Amino acid sequence: MAVSQFDQFLRDATICDPDSGATLERDRLYGLYISWCTVTHTRPRRERSFWAAMRRRVDPDQNTLRMKGPAAADYLLSSYPNLV
Repeated sequence: MAVSQFDQFLRDATICDPDSGATLERDRLYGLYISWCTVTHTRPRRERSFWAAMRRRVDPDQNTLRMKGPAAADYLLSSYPNLV
């Protein structure tokens, strides 16, 4: 069975950390997805498709996810350009 783009995104760019109490809020989760698409040269799906897929995989409002990997770095640098 082929791995979906959304499953690959979750594997590559997030980590579940239930002990932290952290949640990737909706804007950040979608922004991370866009950064992941940029880094992996993957065509992003429409936002509506993204949220439909996430509803089946994680709770977008209470998910205990944290960012990781190159997509996280891209997202942070894009969101906070004064860090450079």
